[in-house]
Amino acid sequence: MEQLKDSKKTIWPALTLMLAAPLLTEVLPGATRFSSIFVFPIEMCVWGGGALLIRYAVRRWQLGWLQMLFLAIALAIAEECLIQQTSLAPMVIRLKGITYARALGINYVYFLWALIYEPVFVVFLPVYLVELIFPRRREGLWLSKAGLFLIIPLFLFGSFLAWFTWTQIARPRVFHLPVYHPPLATITFAAAVIGGLIFMTLGPLRRKHLLQPAPLKLFNPWIHGIAGAVWAILLFGLVLLGFGIAPYFPPLIAILGGIFLVTVIVYLVPRWAASQSWRRKHVFGLIFGTMMGSMIAGHIGFIGTTGPDLYFKVITNILAIVLMIWLGLKVNKQ
Repeated sequence: MEQLKDSKKTIWPALTLMLAAPLLTEVLPGATRFSSIFVFPIEMCVWGGGALLIRYAVRRWQLGWLQMLFLAIALAIAEECLIQQTSLAPMVIRLKGITYARALGINYVYFLWALIYEPVFVVFLPVYLVELIFPRRREGLWLSKAGLFLIIPLFLFGSFLAWFTWTQIARPRVFHLPVYHPPLATITFAAAVIGGLIFMTLGPLRRKHLLQPAPLKLFNPWIHGIAGAVWAILLFGLVLLGFGIAPYFPPLIAILGGIFLVTVIVYLVPRWAASQSWRRKHVFGLIFGTMMGSMIAGHIGFIGTTGPDLYFKVITNILAIVLMIWLGLKVNKQ
């Protein structure tokens, strides 16, 4: 009976994470609109299932933030090169009708954006957000052996559906572009990189990558939130460049800007978290601010848009803000 009660308590954080990952990544910024909401269950399997499996591995083997980052990058590479192949196939969105920053069969500015955006919004933000929602379950694995046997097939099946619906249906029938077949060498190299990242994380040398950064001075949680919002808006600018909003903008400067954005968070956030004064309210401020920046920037894609898609984004964003304020009040009392 006690095991049954414990499993019921465990399933809610797991389900919440599977829901939160695609919500933060796709729905709230406006990438998945009301007109395409039918893909949300697939996103739950891929993004939600992937985030849940990554968190399980990190908790199961008591790994650190760097190992979590390795696995999150592996998931992003899988999405961009193996599953939907959006960083390899010619872009379906070219805002000025010109192909921008494409070389050696890679949309390299867009790919850099994806390697930053997807680990943050698919894995880190949802995981820490759900741990704020369920503080008493923070140290748990959230997955039993039976759960693993369920989530792994769901992730694989969802990945297949995501590949098929995007590459074999959406590209030719919706965007009227030919089906793209990436070179076998590119696919093989991407798979090798994914395998290498997983081996670095879970292999016998995984303890070599446990880092204890020196702590940095903390600010008011609101300052962290504002910093997160500004960072998310700047990151949105990078994907706009990837979509060709400024075809003659030097790609090298775009790449350097993306490297700067990732350097900022990799340097600052672990050091903030290492401070003895780091509290749940700081985590909340950083998550909420980053979410707000993403939602605000996402409205750019709805300029001139009316109808259900716009209403859906506005309503979901308002609901998210209300729920986050409610969570913030709870966190502030604890």
